[in-house]
Amino acid sequence: MTDLKPPVTILYEDNHLLIVNKRVSDIVQGDSSGDASLDLLLKEFIRVRDHKPGEVFLGIPHRLDRPVSGVVVYAKTSKALSRMAALFREKEVEKTYHAIVEHCPSPESGTLEHYLTRNTRQNKSYIHPREVSGSKKALLHYQKLASSDRYHLLEIRLETGRHHQIRAQLAGIGSVIKGDRKYGARRTNKNGGISLHARKISFLHPVKGERLEVLAPYPKMDIFPVFFRKKDATDPQAGKGVATGRPPV
Repeated sequence: MTDLKPPVTILYEDNHLLIVNKRVSDIVQGDSSGDASLDLLLKEFIRVRDHKPGEVFLGIPHRLDRPVSGVVVYAKTSKALSRMAALFREKEVEKTYHAIVEHCPSPESGTLEHYLTRNTRQNKSYIHPREVSGSKKALLHYQKLASSDRYHLLEIRLETGRHHQIRAQLAGIGSVIKGDRKYGARRTNKNGGISLHARKISFLHPVKGERLEVLAPYPKMDIFPVFFRKKDATDPQAGKGVATGRPPV
């Protein structure tokens, strides 16, 4: 079927991994909403594209919140899934996010260390300056990349991967992410998401052992590229990192 298209942009694919650029509306895995999840849509796409007679395996070693866009890694084999899960668990995956915030943090670069508790009823996390009952340590590094008249672009590197970590920690220092009403933003974004994008992921391929770095283009319905145009930088959509293996479809 020459006109068959994937349900989302594929950034990298080989026999072991499938890495995609999630949109703000996509659900990485099925939830209580009952909406079609990205993993099921991708399974059906692979089944048809590759003429697979049986069920397609697609494991999920990590997740992104529904209103967040960017890089998501799926595993196409159980071996790749277990090894990727170990890489995430052992903090051997480098995750870089870009966020647009309403107020620039002071200082403009630094490290945030808090303890987070999660309220499952509210689906929200709360920060604490010190350890409390049921809390988990949250650590991230940030730096300002650029500013406009109203917003600021931050780059964030995660050391831990807690529930709503970036959203809660930035809001806790007064730097609420654009569109994130749950954590105090003044208004929603037109695309229904928040201006937090999983920009880049880097790790040693779980089977091949090669360094793999994948860069995700920004959502079209957001203002991320504006900051780069103001700086006269190179095209921020360029340079999608693809190592050896099957090229993107």
